[in-house]
Amino acid sequence: MKYVDEYRDPALAVRLLDEIRQTVTRPWVVMEICGGHTHAIMKNGLDQLLPAQVELVHGPGCPVCVTPVETIDRAVAIAARPEVIFTSFGDMLRVPGSSSSLFMAKSAGADVRMVYSPLEAVALARQNPEREVVFLAVGFETTAPGNGMALLQAKREGLTNFSLLASHVLVPPAIRALLSSPANRVQGYLAPGHVCTIMGWQEYVPLAEEFKVPIVVTGFELLDILAGLLMVLRQLEAGEHGVENQYGRSVSRDGNPGAQRIMAEVFAVRDRPWRGIGVLPASGLVIREHLAAYDAERKFAVETIRVREPEACKSGSVLQGLIKPDGCPAFGRECTPEHPLGATMVSGEGACAAYYKYHRISHA
Repeated sequence: MKYVDEYRDPALAVRLLDEIRQTVTRPWVVMEICGGHTHAIMKNGLDQLLPAQVELVHGPGCPVCVTPVETIDRAVAIAARPEVIFTSFGDMLRVPGSSSSLFMAKSAGADVRMVYSPLEAVALARQNPEREVVFLAVGFETTAPGNGMALLQAKREGLTNFSLLASHVLVPPAIRALLSSPANRVQGYLAPGHVCTIMGWQEYVPLAEEFKVPIVVTGFELLDILAGLLMVLRQLEAGEHGVENQYGRSVSRDGNPGAQRIMAEVFAVRDRPWRGIGVLPASGLVIREHLAAYDAERKFAVETIRVREPEACKSGSVLQGLIKPDGCPAFGRECTPEHPLGATMVSGEGACAAYYKYHRISHA
């Protein structure tokens, strides 16, 4: 497959690994923010091929994983209503709430449907005018424009039976929170390429300057990750800190202005709880007041649903890079993909799911 295989060339991977070994002279801790990076690293065994001085830790870049328990409980409460068709991408269906999940709600009789695009949910609203259609809109800046477009399309068509249950979060405030933590030991970052395709890389410059850390926007193929890591390590070894863009074939300095305009029209920035981490200031997006009729939280009055995170699940520590997934006592025991305690074991981008799938298990 031309244009794919060239980013997976084993000979080039060996050359980049050799360059990394020649560059590194002391221990460094680097965090990949995106769950897509985590799975690519595990799948290709990069964590086992790197020199011992380079430690990779996994950040809060899985949108499913950081969706708070209360959002799942709100989704389940809405889905249980007989007039509702509740729609979601498939990876959210098995994410556990405090006592249920959307998959369990479906099994109990709720009309929960998997869709591949929020526009499918708009189509359902058009086809079922007597029903309320709700789409669970989660994700980082990557998915917010598409979800915002679906809302605007429903508004243009006058579909008053469509709404979003929105739980969008933003990457830069999460990096700021991690760097500000007394427990932080991360010295460099691989920034998420998909997010930066929308937002560009300029918003990372103040973080690199303030905290004196290198940040490299990185793609998701084998050679992307090795090249991005090499760029981070060269900066660290030279005592430099700046933002570099390894993913130039997709990411520009200013990102996608059209997508950003849609986000600004539909969403406002607010404080937002992150699963296992807590409330981070100005880290989330909520539907603007003038579009309140399309806000499922307000339409179905579920804003008051508040729950505590389960103590048995250590996903918060995993998402902050404080422990590796197999450092959680429940990993592979009480917590498996079939019986997950938290979203990090369910999501296709979750670190715990990656460790389980690719057999990074250090204890029986």
